[in-house]
Amino acid sequence: MAKVQFTRHLRLHFPALADVQVAGADLAELVAGLDALHPGLAGYLIDDRGSLRMHVNIFINGEILQDRTRLTDPVSADDEVFVMQALSGG
Repeated sequence: MAKVQFTRHLRLHFPALADVQVAGADLAELVAGLDALHPGLAGYLIDDRGSLRMHVNIFINGEILQDRTRLTDPVSADDEVFVMQALSGG
């Protein structure tokens, strides 16, 4: 299972969110697995068309994902995934 880490800001919205290990052959399956563990998380990361929201970035082994639209980037059991949200304001 891939190791998934999150920024502290996402943990403010999902207090039970912690670094977890989730199975999935691609990023779409991984997000579905995360949502099963933390209901509502997928809606925060993915828009109503199934694409990654503009303010969210996901890195797999330090490389930003390639397919923001269908989330088809492959994920293997030994991958490290980092989920972050862009913040703005003053």
